[in-house]
Amino acid sequence: MLTGGPLDVLTGDYLAELTMLILGRDRLKNPDLGYAKTFLRQLEEGLGLAHERGVRIVTNAGGLHPAGLADAVRALAAKVGVPVSVAHVEGDDLTSREDGALTANAYLGGAGITACLRAGADVVVTGRVTDAALVSGPAAWWFDWTPEDHDRLAGAVVAGHVLECGTQATGGNYSFFTAHDVRYPGFPLAEISADGSAVITKHPGTGGAVTTGTVTAQLLYETQGVRYLGPDVTARLDTVRLTDDGADRVRISGVRGERPPTSLKVGVTRIGGWRNEVVFVLTGLDIEAKAELVRSQLAETLEGVADAAWTLARTDHADADTEETASALLRLVVRDPSPDRVGRALTSKAVELALGSYPGFHVCAPPGPAQPYGVFSSAFVPADEVPHTAVLPDGTHVPMPPPAQPPALPAPPAFEARGSGGAAPAGSGAEPRETVRAPLGALAGARSGDKGGDANVGVWVGSGPAWTWLRDTLTVDRFQALLPETRGLAVQRHELPDLRALNFTVTGILGDGVASGHRFDPQAKALGEWLRARHLDIPVHLLPPPEGTGP
Repeated sequence: MLTGGPLDVLTGDYLAELTMLILGRDRLKNPDLGYAKTFLRQLEEGLGLAHERGVRIVTNAGGLHPAGLADAVRALAAKVGVPVSVAHVEGDDLTSREDGALTANAYLGGAGITACLRAGADVVVTGRVTDAALVSGPAAWWFDWTPEDHDRLAGAVVAGHVLECGTQATGGNYSFFTAHDVRYPGFPLAEISADGSAVITKHPGTGGAVTTGTVTAQLLYETQGVRYLGPDVTARLDTVRLTDDGADRVRISGVRGERPPTSLKVGVTRIGGWRNEVVFVLTGLDIEAKAELVRSQLAETLEGVADAAWTLARTDHADADTEETASALLRLVVRDPSPDRVGRALTSKAVELALGSYPGFHVCAPPGPAQPYGVFSSAFVPADEVPHTAVLPDGTHVPMPPPAQPPALPAPPAFEARGSGGAAPAGSGAEPRETVRAPLGALAGARSGDKGGDANVGVWVGSGPAWTWLRDTLTVDRFQALLPETRGLAVQRHELPDLRALNFTVTGILGDGVASGHRFDPQAKALGEWLRARHLDIPVHLLPPPEGTGP
């Protein structure tokens, strides 16, 4: 990013829900830690170049100890002989307020970053801020926006959301990846204008692609609802307009902003207990009977364990020409408050069945010790109770004022808590069309991810007629029929017509979150691709030619 073209601000997003748990465990071992040490290794290579080119660096790598990382950056700058001023943002750490928490951190906005940059900082280190704040904070500094510039801030927040996952905006993890060379996608950048609009692009000569499709996919990622609530502003995702602006350039415009809520989200992690797992390989015939034999042989051993979950993945094929493709996987995951009940003693019992169980018995890995797992939850606190503070390069502490009380908001538009049928609405006048049974992914793209124990699945199409069909067909009921694992869970559907997209939130599908690791896909990263692989009746005239790769 520093060598590929012009840049004013370089951002680095190092924090995720799982990262906070890892940093919390680091802090238990050493109270001087709690920040992302990898940032320092990367900074040593690029700090001199950034200084030479006048590029400011803004990162949330401070994690649980932003002051500690700021000191480490100063020491590194002295070591490499680069004269830079360093500031940091603090006040997000609320661990002392949450009984039994490993970490508890409020998601701060970009105001502290703005104050640090206005004070002349070359490097700004933060703790837990929203991912988008790494962009909205510098944008507010550059254009001298005020907290009341809601539309401008909302535009910057949307741009920040597109950038926050790096190459996911340039073809990485993209449903239609075969349409582009995405072996080495370049990192995205945003050219932000004074009115809050932005162009998403990448440095010339870098791989991947920036298209309305890649940007749409990232816009739908890990968002819940039409209103994208944040500590700086509430961005209206139903107002976002995407237009082509040339090769590898997509313009974001029209974003409307509303006052932010007066409360802040707090991410809380705790040590949930201890876990272990064994994966049995079942080969050839009688797969179900072999699985049942193992379950019955271990039933007595598992008595008293708090949670024991069995899953059978039928990866086997009939008359397979390799042993691996003739095999299925039976996975046992055990969790308990005590490491003794799920430690090596238990997993060794599984391996001791080797000479007295199903024919062809073997496991994927030898028994191992129990591992601690974490659980993630979220809470909300009044913003005026969080001491959001900018610590300027000269050491001055500047408190950031909380947002003013907003007016009551109307209900978000285009919201559907439940679906009904799945065909065109009554009275639509839609004429019957020839349909073909095909995977949804032949027409639609998807992007999915996690928010604590919830998952979201964004689905989009590339044309107006396809959008009409998607909107009328993919109801909540149809969504749950296609993804049976979501049945019995609360599912909410949101329409984003200007993006030709639907966004589904599935409550509770991930249990206690990624750190608890109870699910095959604990972060729901592939939930959207599973949906795309499900078959339903699609009008023939909407499908691309056989050689097409989707929108």
